[in-house]
Amino acid sequence: MKTLLIYNPISGRTKRTSRLLPLLRDFAAASRGLTTVAITEGPGHATALAREAVAGGTERVVAVGGDGTLNETAQSLVRTPAALGLVPCGSGNGLARHLGLPKSPVSCLELIARGRTRVATIDTGVADGKPFFNAMGFGLDAEVSRRFNSLRRRGLPAYAKTVWDAYRSYRPERCIVSNGTRSATIELLLLAVANSDQYGNNAYIAPRASVHDGQLNLVSVPPVSWFKAPLVISRLFLGNIDRTRGVEHWLGGHFRIERSADGLIHTDGETHPAGRVFDVTVIPSSLRILLPASPP
Repeated sequence: MKTLLIYNPISGRTKRTSRLLPLLRDFAAASRGLTTVAITEGPGHATALAREAVAGGTERVVAVGGDGTLNETAQSLVRTPAALGLVPCGSGNGLARHLGLPKSPVSCLELIARGRTRVATIDTGVADGKPFFNAMGFGLDAEVSRRFNSLRRRGLPAYAKTVWDAYRSYRPERCIVSNGTRSATIELLLLAVANSDQYGNNAYIAPRASVHDGQLNLVSVPPVSWFKAPLVISRLFLGNIDRTRGVEHWLGGHFRIERSADGLIHTDGETHPAGRVFDVTVIPSSLRILLPASPP
């Protein structure tokens, strides 16, 4: 089966996995010409590589990196016959965790090498025209992403510190959320629209979400006082933030969000400028993806 491995050498954990690139090359060598390895050279390169591979008839395109690499690669595979494979090496790996993939990049690569995978389909989210596969958001959510992306050292401790530092300086905002049948004005600290159940690192922003249900989960967290903030953050990791007082949870296939001014949003952790009004929609069962042949 014709396969392309797209490797991001600067993803969160790939820098510390010195043996991974040789393993990728060994995988390619053992495939008798059916597998190639491509190394990304900068933002957007994975998207271009994946698009070219699909046009050339490649059947499997494997993203070797973090959520950003996943997002860039998967963009070119939506509504195509090609299947996405994941070898998660980032600092959060939210979608990989949600899908039950092994935590070890080497273990994921071995599943693919030994043919111990099956193809499933998952939903795609689109926020202001930009696809996402795990989660998008704005408010404190986007500010955390902006700060976290500038760090040299990542991981859970760095993420927790970034959340706390951003919270201390961030001012809540108000927006109008509607889904065609319901509309509400919400004062919020952050708003996320999730396809999977978590950001990564087992921080569950939408504990009831599923990538297979044709729906997105909108979760808004209200402003909280500084002494209650640690409790709210802890509930992210306990998987019960949706039970927190004042947290809104909506399920739907389309949301329109109106805020007071233009600002940042993030899609799978990558930040982008967006307008005052933007839409978030779902494309059901639009991405073919490789999963373990049996549950882990």
